[in-house]
Amino acid sequence: MRYDLNLLPIFVALMEERSVTRAAERLGMTQPALSNALTRLRLMLKDQLFVRERYGIQPTPIALELAPHIADALASLDDAVLGQQDFDPATAERLFTIAPNGYVEFVLVPALVARLAKVAPGVKLRLTPYGNDLTETGVVSGTTAMVLGRIVDPPDNLVVQHLMDEGLDCVVRAGHPDIGKAVTREQFERLRHVNVAPPGRMRAGLFQAMAQQNLKREVALSVTNFFAVAEMIAVTDYVATLPRLICRRLAHDQRLHIL
Repeated sequence: MRYDLNLLPIFVALMEERSVTRAAERLGMTQPALSNALTRLRLMLKDQLFVRERYGIQPTPIALELAPHIADALASLDDAVLGQQDFDPATAERLFTIAPNGYVEFVLVPALVARLAKVAPGVKLRLTPYGNDLTETGVVSGTTAMVLGRIVDPPDNLVVQHLMDEGLDCVVRAGHPDIGKAVTREQFERLRHVNVAPPGRMRAGLFQAMAQQNLKREVALSVTNFFAVAEMIAVTDYVATLPRLICRRLAHDQRLHIL
């Protein structure tokens, strides 16, 4: 019988978290995707594995028996694979292809490049666009080493690592006729907005935050990247809602006012 080894990290996460919600967050998956993987786990291992209780899930006796063996197997596999690679960053001369979204390319990649220059001078990076489909980036086939961005419903055969949480701020032009030190809900909904519209579902975090607060906005202009936002905001009375780290990098621009 063939076993899907990609399901085993899901088993470990469920065993350790005892919660479908927390396990999904840890793995960067949605709850429906994790529930689907759990169904396949149950079929593969021929046991219920986890049963729902009032405050989470509890492993069955079979799951408890399997847990240490699965954890040991994954650890051995990691050791075997990493041991074969024999990667020394100080002497390595390799080209890695990564696929960052626009936010990551602007905020995080410069620091990554600076770090590589110090610890891995022979390593080169090639950046490929993050499109609508993970398959298009090459990460599923292995031609791309890593995707960096907001990953929605990743395939089970990808390893997903939570990197960071990010907040949101508003930005308007300096001397805006309606906005002082802060923007009110009424002003947010009345003003016209500049929207950053990268491919895929990269701005899902903004849409979720607005939905949670039942906020509405009128989009007057959609641009394709964060670099264009400052120029549009500086010459209009529009407002934009951007990731906080983006706003920090725009704060030096005296034409803008970060809220």
